[in-house]
Amino acid sequence: MQKQKLVVWVEVAVIAALCYVLGLIPIESANAAFDLSLGLIPLVIFSLRRGAGPAMLAGVLWGTLSILTGKAYIVTVPQVIFEYPFAFAFGGLGGIFSIKVKQAISNDGKNKNLWLVLTALVAVFSRWFWHFWAGVFIWGSYAPEGQSPFVYSLIANGGSAIANSVLLIVVLLLISQTGRSFKRLILA
Repeated sequence: MQKQKLVVWVEVAVIAALCYVLGLIPIESANAAFDLSLGLIPLVIFSLRRGAGPAMLAGVLWGTLSILTGKAYIVTVPQVIFEYPFAFAFGGLGGIFSIKVKQAISNDGKNKNLWLVLTALVAVFSRWFWHFWAGVFIWGSYAPEGQSPFVYSLIANGGSAIANSVLLIVVLLLISQTGRSFKRLILA
């Protein structure tokens, strides 16, 4: 039992580091607010393997690494807490469907794709929910004159949420087609 806990802790650290390193890959857009987060891919796969709790811990570590290494955009203390350790942690919330995905994999894949899509949507929108509120309360002052901070944040963060959802859904569905490899990865 103690050995298994140690394995999970090591996996948490490795996943956090992998997420951070994938975040260093430059994906540029004309809109500075647009963020395609490659780190969400291993975080969500890990959430399916170990559940929401360990994945959220890995997300906290990922966000903290971003702050400690100077990769974070820091405006205020509340902003940096909400947009890094807190929001990144919620990227692991897709793990709430871990048991359903494992059951679907064990039952010859019945409803597997549905649960994978739901996992991706929950992970992405849970994370971007917090970016949205930071956009309203912190970044909303940058909204064009006459535009609501809510609309500004929805526009600024909405594109990222949609793009990350599509990316994550496509990757999860493609990886899940590897059969035994995917089954071993998730059911281990």
